[in-house]
Amino acid sequence: MALFRTKTHWAMLILLLVVLFTLPLWMGNRWLSVSNLILITIITVTGLNILTGYCGQLSIGHAGFVAVGAYTSAVLTSRLNLPFPIGFISAGLVAGLVGLLFGIPSMRVKGFYLAISTIAAQIIIIWVIEHWTSVTGGHNGMIAPVATIGGISFDSQTSQFYLILIITILVIFGAKNLARTRIGRAFVAVRDNDLAAEVMGINLFRYKLLAFFIGCFLAGIAGSLMAHCYWGSLSHENFPVTDSILWVVMIIIGGLGTTIGPIFGVLFIRLLEQLITYLSPVLESAFALPAGFTTGIGPVVFGLALILFLILEPRGLSHRWQLFKASYRLWPFSY
Repeated sequence: MALFRTKTHWAMLILLLVVLFTLPLWMGNRWLSVSNLILITIITVTGLNILTGYCGQLSIGHAGFVAVGAYTSAVLTSRLNLPFPIGFISAGLVAGLVGLLFGIPSMRVKGFYLAISTIAAQIIIIWVIEHWTSVTGGHNGMIAPVATIGGISFDSQTSQFYLILIITILVIFGAKNLARTRIGRAFVAVRDNDLAAEVMGINLFRYKLLAFFIGCFLAGIAGSLMAHCYWGSLSHENFPVTDSILWVVMIIIGGLGTTIGPIFGVLFIRLLEQLITYLSPVLESAFALPAGFTTGIGPVVFGLALILFLILEPRGLSHRWQLFKASYRLWPFSY
Protein backbone atom coordinates (compact mmCIF):
# COMPACT_ATOMS: atom_id res chain seq x y z
CA MET A 1 0.00 0.00 0.00
CA ALA A 2 3.03 2.32 0.25
CA LEU A 3 3.29 5.01 -2.44
CA PHE A 4 7.01 4.37 -2.87
CA ARG A 5 7.68 0.68 -2.41
CA THR A 6 11.17 0.08 -3.78
CA LYS A 7 14.58 1.75 -3.73
CA THR A 8 14.08 2.60 -7.39
CA HIS A 9 10.90 4.50 -6.57
CA TRP A 10 12.67 6.49 -3.86
CA ALA A 11 15.64 7.21 -6.12
CA MET A 12 13.34 8.49 -8.89
CA LEU A 13 11.42 10.61 -6.38
CA ILE A 14 14.61 12.19 -5.02
CA LEU A 15 15.88 12.82 -8.56
CA LEU A 16 12.57 14.47 -9.51
CA LEU A 17 12.65 16.72 -6.45
CA VAL A 18 16.26 17.71 -7.15
CA VAL A 19 15.35 18.64 -10.74
CA LEU A 20 12.29 20.64 -9.63
CA PHE A 21 14.08 22.59 -6.89
CA THR A 22 17.01 23.45 -9.17
CA LEU A 23 14.88 24.69 -12.09
CA PRO A 24 15.37 28.39 -11.23
CA LEU A 25 19.15 27.93 -11.57
CA TRP A 26 18.96 27.33 -15.31
CA MET A 27 15.64 28.90 -16.31
CA GLY A 28 15.05 32.50 -17.31
CA ASN A 29 12.25 34.65 -15.89
CA ARG A 30 9.98 33.92 -18.85
CA TRP A 31 10.07 30.16 -18.35
CA LEU A 32 9.85 30.58 -14.59
CA SER A 33 6.63 32.51 -15.16
CA VAL A 34 5.37 29.69 -17.40
CA SER A 35 6.35 27.17 -14.71
CA ASN A 36 4.44 29.14 -12.06
CA LEU A 37 1.36 29.14 -14.30
CA ILE A 38 1.72 25.39 -14.87
CA LEU A 39 1.97 24.65 -11.14
CA ILE A 40 -1.04 26.82 -10.26
CA THR A 41 -3.04 25.20 -13.06
CA ILE A 42 -2.11 21.75 -11.71
CA ILE A 43 -3.65 22.71 -8.35
CA THR A 44 -6.82 23.93 -10.08
CA VAL A 45 -7.15 20.90 -12.34
CA THR A 46 -6.43 18.51 -9.45
CA GLY A 47 -9.46 19.96 -7.66
CA LEU A 48 -11.56 19.63 -10.81
CA ASN A 49 -10.34 16.05 -11.23
CA ILE A 50 -11.51 15.15 -7.70
CA LEU A 51 -14.92 16.60 -8.50
CA THR A 52 -15.31 15.33 -12.07
CA GLY A 53 -12.78 12.55 -12.52
CA TYR A 54 -13.34 10.76 -9.21
CA CYS A 55 -16.89 11.72 -8.23
CA GLY A 56 -18.34 12.17 -11.72
CA GLN A 57 -19.84 15.65 -11.13
CA LEU A 58 -19.16 17.56 -14.34
CA SER A 59 -18.26 21.21 -13.74
CA ILE A 60 -17.75 23.75 -16.53
CA GLY A 61 -17.78 26.77 -14.24
CA HIS A 62 -14.63 26.11 -12.25
CA ALA A 63 -13.11 29.48 -13.17
CA GLY A 64 -15.85 31.10 -11.11
CA PHE A 65 -14.63 29.33 -7.96
CA VAL A 66 -11.05 30.33 -8.76
CA ALA A 67 -12.33 33.92 -8.95
CA VAL A 68 -13.95 33.57 -5.52
CA GLY A 69 -10.65 32.45 -4.02
CA ALA A 70 -8.63 35.15 -5.77
CA TYR A 71 -10.91 38.00 -4.69
CA THR A 72 -11.35 36.65 -1.15
CA SER A 73 -7.60 36.56 -0.61
CA ALA A 74 -7.03 39.95 -2.25
CA VAL A 75 -9.79 41.65 -0.22
CA LEU A 76 -8.58 40.22 3.10
CA THR A 77 -4.93 41.12 2.50
CA SER A 78 -5.32 44.51 0.80
CA ARG A 79 -8.42 46.01 2.42
CA LEU A 80 -8.30 44.37 5.87
CA ASN A 81 -4.47 44.09 6.03
CA LEU A 82 -4.60 40.46 7.14
CA PRO A 83 -1.51 38.27 6.60
CA PHE A 84 -1.25 36.26 3.41
CA PRO A 85 -1.56 32.83 5.11
CA ILE A 86 -4.98 33.83 6.51
CA GLY A 87 -6.08 35.13 3.12
CA PHE A 88 -4.78 31.97 1.47
CA ILE A 89 -6.67 29.57 3.75
CA SER A 90 -9.79 31.79 3.73
CA ALA A 91 -9.73 31.78 -0.08
CA GLY A 92 -10.01 28.00 -0.08
CA LEU A 93 -12.70 27.89 2.62
CA VAL A 94 -14.90 30.59 1.03
CA ALA A 95 -14.58 29.02 -2.43
CA GLY A 96 -15.42 25.64 -0.89
CA LEU A 97 -18.53 27.03 0.81
CA VAL A 98 -19.66 28.68 -2.42
CA GLY A 99 -19.05 25.33 -4.13
CA LEU A 100 -21.31 23.67 -1.55
CA LEU A 101 -24.06 26.15 -2.38
CA PHE A 102 -23.89 25.50 -6.11
CA GLY A 103 -23.35 21.77 -5.54
CA ILE A 104 -26.81 21.31 -4.05
CA PRO A 105 -28.42 20.91 -7.52
CA SER A 106 -26.22 17.83 -8.04
CA MET A 107 -28.78 15.86 -6.04
CA ARG A 108 -31.50 16.60 -8.57
CA VAL A 109 -29.62 16.89 -11.88
CA LYS A 110 -26.61 15.19 -13.41
CA GLY A 111 -24.52 15.10 -16.55
CA PHE A 112 -25.28 17.82 -19.09
CA TYR A 113 -27.81 19.53 -16.82
CA LEU A 114 -25.30 19.73 -13.95
CA ALA A 115 -22.73 21.20 -16.34
CA ILE A 116 -25.21 23.92 -17.31
CA SER A 117 -25.86 24.71 -13.63
CA THR A 118 -22.11 25.13 -13.00
CA ILE A 119 -21.88 27.52 -15.97
CA ALA A 120 -24.73 29.47 -14.37
CA ALA A 121 -22.69 29.51 -11.13
CA GLN A 122 -19.77 31.13 -12.94
CA ILE A 123 -22.04 33.70 -14.58
CA ILE A 124 -23.55 34.61 -11.19
CA ILE A 125 -20.12 34.85 -9.51
CA ILE A 126 -18.69 37.09 -12.24
CA TRP A 127 -21.82 39.27 -12.13
CA VAL A 128 -21.39 39.75 -8.37
CA ILE A 129 -17.72 40.64 -8.87
CA GLU A 130 -18.63 43.21 -11.53
CA HIS A 131 -21.36 44.90 -9.47
CA TRP A 132 -20.09 44.66 -5.88
CA THR A 133 -17.84 47.64 -6.54
CA SER A 134 -17.34 48.64 -2.89
CA VAL A 135 -15.52 45.35 -2.25
CA THR A 136 -14.17 44.05 -5.56
CA GLY A 137 -13.63 47.32 -7.40
CA GLY A 138 -16.05 46.29 -10.13
CA HIS A 139 -14.79 46.85 -13.66
CA ASN A 140 -11.74 48.72 -12.33
CA GLY A 141 -10.49 45.62 -10.53
CA MET A 142 -8.18 45.66 -7.53
CA ILE A 143 -4.56 45.17 -6.60
CA ALA A 144 -3.43 41.98 -4.86
CA PRO A 145 -0.36 42.61 -2.65
CA VAL A 146 2.73 40.42 -2.90
CA ALA A 147 2.54 37.26 -0.81
CA THR A 148 4.44 37.59 2.49
CA ILE A 149 4.98 34.88 5.11
CA GLY A 150 6.81 35.57 8.37
CA GLY A 151 8.59 38.62 7.01
CA ILE A 152 9.65 36.81 3.82
CA SER A 153 8.31 38.60 0.75
CA PHE A 154 7.74 36.48 -2.34
CA ASP A 155 8.33 39.30 -4.81
CA SER A 156 10.51 37.53 -7.39
CA GLN A 157 9.80 34.82 -9.91
CA THR A 158 12.20 32.46 -8.13
CA SER A 159 10.73 32.88 -4.64
CA GLN A 160 7.20 32.60 -6.00
CA PHE A 161 8.19 29.43 -7.83
CA TYR A 162 9.37 27.75 -4.62
CA LEU A 163 6.22 28.80 -2.73
CA ILE A 164 3.91 27.51 -5.46
CA LEU A 165 5.98 24.34 -5.94
CA ILE A 166 5.77 23.37 -2.25
CA ILE A 167 2.00 23.94 -2.17
CA THR A 168 1.57 21.96 -5.41
CA ILE A 169 3.53 19.00 -4.02
CA LEU A 170 1.36 19.00 -0.88
CA VAL A 171 -1.82 19.16 -2.98
CA ILE A 172 -0.75 16.26 -5.21
CA PHE A 173 0.29 14.18 -2.20
CA GLY A 174 -3.03 14.94 -0.49
CA ALA A 175 -5.05 14.09 -3.60
CA LYS A 176 -3.19 10.80 -4.01
CA ASN A 177 -3.89 9.78 -0.42
CA LEU A 178 -7.52 10.96 -0.61
CA ALA A 179 -8.12 8.67 -3.58
CA ARG A 180 -6.92 5.72 -1.49
CA THR A 181 -9.23 6.39 1.48
CA ARG A 182 -12.83 5.45 2.13
CA ILE A 183 -13.86 8.87 0.85
CA GLY A 184 -12.04 8.32 -2.44
CA ARG A 185 -13.60 4.89 -2.91
CA ALA A 186 -17.03 6.39 -2.19
CA PHE A 187 -16.41 9.06 -4.83
CA VAL A 188 -15.59 6.39 -7.41
CA ALA A 189 -18.70 4.40 -6.46
CA VAL A 190 -20.88 7.50 -6.91
CA ARG A 191 -19.25 8.19 -10.27
CA ASP A 192 -19.67 4.65 -11.60
CA ASN A 193 -23.24 4.03 -10.43
CA ASP A 194 -24.84 6.37 -7.91
CA LEU A 195 -27.93 4.17 -7.50
CA ALA A 196 -25.83 1.12 -6.62
CA ALA A 197 -23.70 3.28 -4.32
CA GLU A 198 -26.80 4.47 -2.47
CA VAL A 199 -28.03 0.88 -2.08
CA MET A 200 -24.63 0.00 -0.57
CA GLY A 201 -25.18 2.67 2.09
CA ILE A 202 -23.23 5.58 0.63
CA ASN A 203 -24.84 8.94 1.42
CA LEU A 204 -25.01 10.56 -2.03
CA PHE A 205 -25.84 14.03 -0.72
CA ARG A 206 -22.90 14.02 1.69
CA TYR A 207 -20.28 12.73 -0.72
CA LYS A 208 -21.34 14.85 -3.69
CA LEU A 209 -21.23 17.99 -1.57
CA LEU A 210 -17.90 16.89 -0.09
CA ALA A 211 -16.51 16.51 -3.61
CA PHE A 212 -17.73 20.00 -4.49
CA PHE A 213 -16.16 21.41 -1.33
CA ILE A 214 -12.76 19.77 -1.89
CA GLY A 215 -12.66 20.62 -5.60
CA CYS A 216 -13.65 24.23 -5.00
CA PHE A 217 -11.31 24.54 -1.99
CA LEU A 218 -8.37 23.69 -4.25
CA ALA A 219 -9.72 26.11 -6.87
CA GLY A 220 -9.82 28.81 -4.18
CA ILE A 221 -6.21 28.37 -3.05
CA ALA A 222 -5.14 28.29 -6.70
CA GLY A 223 -6.98 31.59 -7.17
CA SER A 224 -5.14 33.05 -4.18
CA LEU A 225 -1.77 32.04 -5.64
CA MET A 226 -2.80 33.36 -9.03
CA ALA A 227 -3.73 36.71 -7.51
CA HIS A 228 -0.63 37.22 -5.33
CA CYS A 229 2.07 35.33 -7.25
CA TYR A 230 1.12 35.64 -10.91
CA TRP A 231 -1.23 38.48 -11.84
CA GLY A 232 -0.74 41.06 -9.09
CA SER A 233 -3.99 42.76 -10.06
CA LEU A 234 -7.47 41.32 -10.52
CA SER A 235 -10.28 41.87 -12.99
CA HIS A 236 -13.36 39.85 -13.80
CA GLU A 237 -11.86 39.38 -17.28
CA ASN A 238 -9.18 37.11 -15.75
CA PHE A 239 -11.78 34.35 -15.28
CA PRO A 240 -13.39 33.51 -18.65
CA VAL A 241 -15.54 30.44 -19.14
CA THR A 242 -13.07 29.32 -21.80
CA ASP A 243 -10.61 28.58 -18.98
CA SER A 244 -13.17 26.31 -17.35
CA ILE A 245 -13.60 24.42 -20.61
CA LEU A 246 -9.83 24.22 -21.14
CA TRP A 247 -9.38 22.69 -17.67
CA VAL A 248 -11.91 19.99 -18.52
CA VAL A 249 -9.93 19.31 -21.70
CA MET A 250 -6.78 18.96 -19.56
CA ILE A 251 -8.22 16.25 -17.31
CA ILE A 252 -9.59 14.37 -20.33
CA ILE A 253 -6.23 14.46 -22.11
CA GLY A 254 -4.34 13.65 -18.91
CA GLY A 255 -6.68 10.94 -17.72
CA LEU A 256 -9.87 11.20 -15.66
CA GLY A 257 -9.82 9.78 -12.17
CA THR A 258 -6.04 9.51 -11.81
CA THR A 259 -3.67 11.56 -9.68
CA ILE A 260 -1.05 11.95 -12.39
CA GLY A 261 -3.62 12.74 -15.10
CA PRO A 262 -3.95 16.46 -14.23
CA ILE A 263 -0.16 16.82 -14.29
CA PHE A 264 0.14 15.27 -17.76
CA GLY A 265 -2.86 17.21 -19.08
CA VAL A 266 -1.64 20.58 -17.80
CA LEU A 267 1.90 20.04 -19.10
CA PHE A 268 0.60 18.97 -22.52
CA ILE A 269 -1.75 21.95 -22.98
CA ARG A 270 0.49 24.65 -21.45
CA LEU A 271 3.54 23.56 -23.41
CA LEU A 272 1.42 23.32 -26.55
CA GLU A 273 0.36 26.93 -25.91
CA GLN A 274 4.00 27.99 -25.76
CA LEU A 275 4.78 26.08 -28.96
CA ILE A 276 1.90 27.78 -30.78
CA THR A 277 3.04 31.19 -29.49
CA TYR A 278 6.56 30.49 -30.79
CA LEU A 279 5.46 29.12 -34.18
CA SER A 280 2.80 31.74 -35.00
CA PRO A 281 5.18 34.50 -36.21
CA VAL A 282 7.34 31.88 -37.96
CA LEU A 283 4.36 30.56 -39.93
CA GLU A 284 3.18 34.07 -40.78
CA SER A 285 6.57 35.05 -42.20
CA ALA A 286 7.15 31.71 -43.95
CA PHE A 287 3.80 31.66 -45.77
CA ALA A 288 3.37 35.47 -46.13
CA LEU A 289 0.24 35.43 -43.99
CA PRO A 290 -1.33 38.66 -42.68
CA ALA A 291 -0.09 39.77 -39.26
CA GLY A 292 -2.14 38.16 -36.50
CA PHE A 293 -3.59 35.54 -38.86
CA THR A 294 -2.47 32.65 -36.65
CA THR A 295 -3.60 34.27 -33.39
CA GLY A 296 -6.78 32.22 -33.23
CA ILE A 297 -5.14 28.93 -34.13
CA GLY A 298 -4.79 27.90 -30.48
CA PRO A 299 -8.43 26.85 -29.88
CA VAL A 300 -8.41 24.94 -33.17
CA VAL A 301 -5.30 22.97 -32.15
CA PHE A 302 -6.71 22.25 -28.68
CA GLY A 303 -9.96 21.04 -30.23
CA LEU A 304 -8.13 18.75 -32.63
CA ALA A 305 -5.96 17.43 -29.79
CA LEU A 306 -9.06 16.62 -27.73
CA ILE A 307 -10.73 14.81 -30.64
CA LEU A 308 -7.60 12.77 -31.35
CA PHE A 309 -7.26 11.78 -27.70
CA LEU A 310 -10.93 10.79 -27.47
CA ILE A 311 -10.50 8.57 -30.53
CA LEU A 312 -6.98 7.18 -30.07
CA GLU A 313 -6.42 7.30 -26.30
CA PRO A 314 -9.72 7.92 -24.48
CA ARG A 315 -8.19 7.02 -21.11
CA GLY A 316 -5.62 9.76 -21.46
CA LEU A 317 -1.87 10.07 -21.09
CA SER A 318 -1.96 8.48 -17.64
CA HIS A 319 -3.07 5.19 -19.22
CA ARG A 320 -0.18 5.37 -21.66
CA TRP A 321 2.11 5.98 -18.67
CA GLN A 322 0.76 2.87 -16.93
CA LEU A 323 1.45 0.81 -20.06
CA PHE A 324 4.97 2.18 -20.19
CA LYS A 325 5.58 1.27 -16.54
CA ALA A 326 4.21 -2.24 -17.13
CA SER A 327 6.56 -2.69 -20.08
CA TYR A 328 9.46 -1.48 -17.97
CA ARG A 329 8.73 -4.01 -15.24
CA LEU A 330 8.32 -6.89 -17.74
CA TRP A 331 11.38 -5.98 -19.85
CA PRO A 332 13.74 -8.71 -18.44
CA PHE A 333 11.09 -11.34 -19.30
CA SER A 334 10.18 -10.03 -22.75
CA TYR A 335 12.29 -12.65 -24.47
